[in-house]
Amino acid sequence: MPVSPYILGLRQHIGTGLLWLPGVTAVVLDDDGRVLLGQRSDNGRWALVSGILEPGEEPGVGIAREVLEETGVPVRVEALAAVTVTEQAAYPNGDQAQYLDLCFVCRPASPEAAAGARVNDDESLAVGWFAPDALPDGLHPDTVRRLELTLAYLADPAAGPHFAR
Repeated sequence: MPVSPYILGLRQHIGTGLLWLPGVTAVVLDDDGRVLLGQRSDNGRWALVSGILEPGEEPGVGIAREVLEETGVPVRVEALAAVTVTEQAAYPNGDQAQYLDLCFVCRPASPEAAAGARVNDDESLAVGWFAPDALPDGLHPDTVRRLELTLAYLADPAAGPHFAR
């Protein structure tokens, strides 16, 4: 997976030390209530579409960009469902990172857009739509948590987005 020039520049200054980064995740739901997942090329696990915001990028714009880049599906961003912090991650090259994640509910721009879901870059091995009660085995743990939080938000939107209090 390509690393953004911004991150590469930071790494030149701090090496492999811990970076605190703004992340975004999409729970993309089609008209049948199925969720869009990608099988990640770095670890083979199925996961929600996610990414890192570019400096100055609005979060909703950033997640719509990530979904389009990774799956070819243009989306409408409907709501913020959860704000969470990930565990610290250590990558094979020694880099360390931790993410503030903003998880959004998204819908395909149209049924035709949903039907066009495909692997659209080198970050995924496969892309597919799955019913929430028929998800593939080996889901990334962050995906399980974010999906649960989003479904809870959708069941009671008046309660607002999830965040630690």
